[in-house]
Amino acid sequence: MGIIFEAQGKRRKAKGGRRLVPPRCVGMQIQHTALRGKPQRGFTLLELTVVLFVVVLGFSVIGLNLSSGSDTTEIKAAARDMVSALRYARGQALMTHQETTVALDLGNNSYRVSGRDKLYQIPKGIDVTVVTAQTELTGEGSANIRFFADGSSTGGRITLERGQTSWKIDINWLTGQIELENE
Repeated sequence: MGIIFEAQGKRRKAKGGRRLVPPRCVGMQIQHTALRGKPQRGFTLLELTVVLFVVVLGFSVIGLNLSSGSDTTEIKAAARDMVSALRYARGQALMTHQETTVALDLGNNSYRVSGRDKLYQIPKGIDVTVVTAQTELTGEGSANIRFFADGSSTGGRITLERGQTSWKIDINWLTGQIELENE
C-alpha cells in the first residue's frame, strides 16, 4: 500500500509503495508521514558523553604511568651515560695507544674520563657500587676502571641502584667489552 498525498491540488499514489516527499503541499496541512522510516544518522548525547569519559580515563592512566616511570628513566639514563663514557675511554685507549681511565668518586656520585676536563654527575639518590682490581682502588670511595692500548682493561662491575631498580655495567678484563644489563 502506497502513501497518498496531495500535490498541486491532485491526489497521487507513489509507485511501488515508496514514500515520497511532495514537491509542494496545498494548504496549511502538511503531513510528515513521508519522512518517517528514513534512518537517522549521528550520535546521541549519551553516546558522546560515554566515549569522552572513556578517552579521558585512558589519558589519565597513561599520565600516571609516565609520571611513575621517571625514576626508572633517570637511573637508566645515568647507566647509559656511564656506559657511553666507558666506551669512549676504551676507544681513546685504542686510538692513542695510551692507557685511559674512568675515575669514579662514589662520595660525590660523579666520574671523570682521563684527558677530559668535564666532571659527570650521577643524579642524587642513585647508589653506585664498584668492583674492580685492587690496584685501581685509589682511596675511600674512589676507584678507577683502566683501559689499555690493546683494548683490554682492569675489568670490573659498576652497579647503579635506586629502590627496586638496578642496572649493572660489566667490563670484561680481557676484551674491554662493556655490557649493560637490567637486574
